[in-house]
Amino acid sequence: MKIASMSTLLAQAAAGVFGRGKIGKRLSTRYHVECHGPDGKLKWVDEFDNLVVTAGLDDSLDKHFKGSSYTAAWYVGLTDGTPTFDAADTMASHAGWVEVAAYDELVRQDLTLGSISGGSVSNSGDKAIFTISADSTTVGGCFISDGDAKATDTGYNTGVLYGGGAFTGGDKVLSDGDLLSVTVTLTAAAA
Repeated sequence: MKIASMSTLLAQAAAGVFGRGKIGKRLSTRYHVECHGPDGKLKWVDEFDNLVVTAGLDDSLDKHFKGSSYTAAWYVGLTDGTPTFDAADTMASHAGWVEVAAYDELVRQDLTLGSISGGSVSNSGDKAIFTISADSTTVGGCFISDGDAKATDTGYNTGVLYGGGAFTGGDKVLSDGDLLSVTVTLTAAAA
């Protein structure tokens, strides 16, 4: 019988592969977006999933396991039409999408999360609300960042990009005065 080396045993322990398969966690994000016209009538609803980019995963590991410079300040932003998120995206470099800043609010909207239950937490009690400020504004999805400066402000491309996603129903063309209500649900589950 061949005995594994100590380095092999340590690597297997770190990977959690002793007969049970890999052990780990899977992070996911789900967006629920509603659009109401200036008259308050519901115009459309879309739901979609988020890609947690490498920078977001690294930040989660750094803050959770290393306790480095933790901040609970996260913000929701909007993307233009047909966004394509890639695991390598950062706030400084994301070739597949552009931020939309055509809304009345001065900054990206706070992601104010409620109580955690069953491995999930959302902002359903305090949704991110955007008041569209120009006719023919195309929105294709949402993202989460730890910076609140929107694309028209200095510093908008700094900080950590957690991730983002595109509408499943395709791009939406919005009018001045339309209200977007964004509910974000974050989930951590055993992988």
